[in-house]
Amino acid sequence: MLVAFSVAPLGTSESVADAVADAVRIVRESGLPNRTDAMFTTIEGEWDEVMDVVRRATEAVGAHAGRVSLVLKADIRPGHTGELDGKVARVEARLAEG
Repeated sequence: MLVAFSVAPLGTSESVADAVADAVRIVRESGLPNRTDAMFTTIEGEWDEVMDVVRRATEAVGAHAGRVSLVLKADIRPGHTGELDGKVARVEARLAEG
């Protein structure tokens, strides 16, 4: 499965970047395929392992504030791996075809 999520602290004067960096660090240390962009971090793996990483990343952000915003989108497709890059590659191939 692919899970794209965004997590941020609410109600704090502390830098959001510090809290988000703590969350992204947990994702990267998980060893799961992942990608971070300006809006979301996407992780690929099995349900339990991906959701565990999301939970731990959310808890890390929660250490910065008493309230946390979590936005999550999932693509659940059993039996498929490599989709973090595969989905993008298929679109790029179509674009290259003209």
